Amino acid sequence: MQTLHVFAASVLAYGLATDRGPNPAPGEQAGQSASSSQLWLYCPTNLLVDENVAKLDDLWRRAAKMGYTHVLLADSKFCRLVDMEPRYFHNVDRVKALARELRLTLVPAVMPIGYSNDILSRDPNLVEALPVREALFVVHRNVARHEPEPRVELKGGDFNDLSRWDWKDECVTADAGAARVADPNGRNARIVQKLNVAPFRQYHVSVRVKTADFAGTPEAKILADGRALTFINLGVKPTQDWTVHHTVFNSLDHTEVALYLGCWDGRSGSLWWDDAKVEEIGLLNVVRRPGAPLTVHREMTGDARDPVAWIEGQDFERVVDPDMGVHPWPGEYDVWHEPPVIRLTDAGVKKLPDGSRLRVSYYHAITIHDGQAMICPSEPKTLEILRDHMRRVHEAFGASAYFMSHDEIRVLNWCDACQKRHLTAGQILAENLRQCTSMVREVAPDATLYVWSDMFDPHHNAGQDYYLVRGDLARSWEGLDPKVIVAVWYLEKRAESLKWFADRGNPLLIAGYYDAPPTQVLDWLTAARDVKGVTGVMYTTWRGDYEQIGPFADTVRGEVSHSGK
Repeated sequence: MQTLHVFAASVLAYGLATDRGPNPAPGEQAGQSASSSQLWLYCPTNLLVDENVAKLDDLWRRAAKMGYTHVLLADSKFCRLVDMEPRYFHNVDRVKALARELRLTLVPAVMPIGYSNDILSRDPNLVEALPVREALFVVHRNVARHEPEPRVELKGGDFNDLSRWDWKDECVTADAGAARVADPNGRNARIVQKLNVAPFRQYHVSVRVKTADFAGTPEAKILADGRALTFINLGVKPTQDWTVHHTVFNSLDHTEVALYLGCWDGRSGSLWWDDAKVEEIGLLNVVRRPGAPLTVHREMTGDARDPVAWIEGQDFERVVDPDMGVHPWPGEYDVWHEPPVIRLTDAGVKKLPDGSRLRVSYYHAITIHDGQAMICPSEPKTLEILRDHMRRVHEAFGASAYFMSHDEIRVLNWCDACQKRHLTAGQILAENLRQCTSMVREVAPDATLYVWSDMFDPHHNAGQDYYLVRGDLARSWEGLDPKVIVAVWYLEKRAESLKWFADRGNPLLIAGYYDAPPTQVLDWLTAARDVKGVTGVMYTTWRGDYEQIGPFADTVRGEVSHSGK
């Protein structure tokens, strides 16, 4: 095995210029030093647990011997420091001392824009929200309850007659009043029905699912004009008895959608669907903040409505979903629970007799995959919380570098706070990156800053039709300061991405592992051969698998040595 000195010299010759050594001096800027190459570890953890510090001690000692120089340290508690007990800060001091001993540069992750659940624990109502317009509520016994309009007609939801569905794949068959998928062997296995919906309304899908040794991912998808409106993982187990699963979607500007129940990656085993239902709902996960207003009007005749809005707190009690953003803890959002109703005050009861029809407009939270929620970047309170978050992290760590966690921003530019700015999604994101960069520099003016690449890369996520983002994410990169180092991670377009950021003048960090064989980093090193400003390579595991850190480092060193550089 080559020494770190030989490795550094070799990698530099290969094109991996570096910005700093293992213990950078305060104020040192990118490009000023080329004394060593950087080899990074990504380490998400929970420093409130003493045993996790012991695990880091073992891991970092092994890594330091292998030539690793930097640690990207992430912890959900970084967003909750205001609530942490002294034991937590004692553990912070322990890992700081360990990093100093091993000459590892500790880089805390900050500014969780995209995967925002942790910072949303400070105020769940800051979640980015989708609009519902003019939903119908009808008064009965002093309470206004949501009433579907019109009711969604799902034909054959009992699966007694599969011909009532619009179409299905061949491997979906009838089985005792259910739809069964058996041993799909990689084939698509879907049953589909088109549904009429009202624009900008909230809908709930429920379905019972049973599996037996099923290898694959059962999904309930809603598509409209070729674009998905829901991205919620059902969480079906490989083997389970009949279980009800839920998903929720907003129809946005569509009047027709298609419900897909099926599997796109099934390999073996059996999957059954039964008792599918689709219903319009109201006020589920209703968001209450200035940039997500709720309005109530009385419907008069036809499409007319009372020109005077009913006053919350005067005509009806404040509308709150008590289960929004709090289960199982603050910052987490249930896919489905019973929504709240609108309760009239005594004054409202006198004005609104039974049968009164109300039109209610509001905004609701929506999650992606396994509960990912995005914070609204346009609400002023968001910036207050982010600034406080950054101040507390720097007080705890006093680090010389910070990693801004803008990544996979999948819901954006829908709420009133965003739309009143009259900016594109890309412009909103660019401004947020400028603001976050400024907030870090307010407390750590000499710190080196990093950010993930995907949301600022036109070859990756910075474009149109990205999940539930309204509008185009192009121009997001205009908020990227040229001194911010970009961690590039899109393997498929690695050459284009590296060149794109290098041409803009940003230094680069290759995040090139992602639980793949360690040899995958060779593809990155080849693509980076003629790219200037690459500072190093990161071992980036989402599975917490650090068994390959030695082979990963050896692969980089071996390839550089083999190249003869």
